Amino acid sequence: MHLIRSSLFAIVLALVTIPYALFGILIFWAPPMTRHRLITTWVPVMMWVIRHVLGIRYRVIGRENLPSTPAVVLAKHQSAWETIALQQILPPLCYVLKRELLRVPFFGWGLASIPGIAIDRAAGKDAMSQVVEQGRARLKEGLWVVVFPEGTRVAPGSSRRYKPGGAILAKRAGVPVVPIAHNAGEFWRRNAFIKRPGEVVVSIGPVIAVKGEKAETVNERAEAWIEAEMRRLFPHHYLGEEAAVTEVAEAPEVTAPPPAAVGEGPAREKASGQAPDQG
Repeated sequence: MHLIRSSLFAIVLALVTIPYALFGILIFWAPPMTRHRLITTWVPVMMWVIRHVLGIRYRVIGRENLPSTPAVVLAKHQSAWETIALQQILPPLCYVLKRELLRVPFFGWGLASIPGIAIDRAAGKDAMSQVVEQGRARLKEGLWVVVFPEGTRVAPGSSRRYKPGGAILAKRAGVPVVPIAHNAGEFWRRNAFIKRPGEVVVSIGPVIAVKGEKAETVNERAEAWIEAEMRRLFPHHYLGEEAAVTEVAEAPEVTAPPPAAVGEGPAREKASGQAPDQG
């Protein structure tokens, strides 16, 4: 059943995405925000398909934490699901993405037709400049900026180093950071053709102010909240981690023998400089 659903979804995805991509190319002349508004009508269509074909629904907690002005979102990245769903959950937004994605037929062409932040990851330090320069422009246009600080999709129950690019952008632009945790990878695994039905829980954390804080501190606070929230909401993802901690805690304590017991008999007397008893 999962295979049938996933196959049907792949067919519908192609049938819907190709016309939207071609439409995006045809309206290249329109203002950026107009293109964004028109092209992103693809999102509710696909979310309906995801809900009714794949059986993946979602629930949001912490929606009251969203500020009224544009912000930088630092989100957990586990699947392609959140790249679609966050566009429905959050105000108008754009993503920091790899420039090579824009070359993917149809899907990439659609991405290229809307405002975004496409970076060349091989550019090293220049890539950070690209994020800040383009990110500040998108924020001024009224778009939120979504950054996946771990840099790639990670499996449920695991994590990677949180890169500070998103926090640096927020600091330079003077906008708050919003952390987001979710479990989409539980049902839509990385590079997996077969998706499984279930409920994705999206948790939006308290706003992290950047004023008076270093970017590194903001990044660390976002990471701490996201990882703690992941363990609070989805403890079954971290059973192996808890087992390892328990094993360490229950390991028998090894104590050194008392000094008096070391080197008993002749060896001890030799160490103390005394001749052994000759009897």
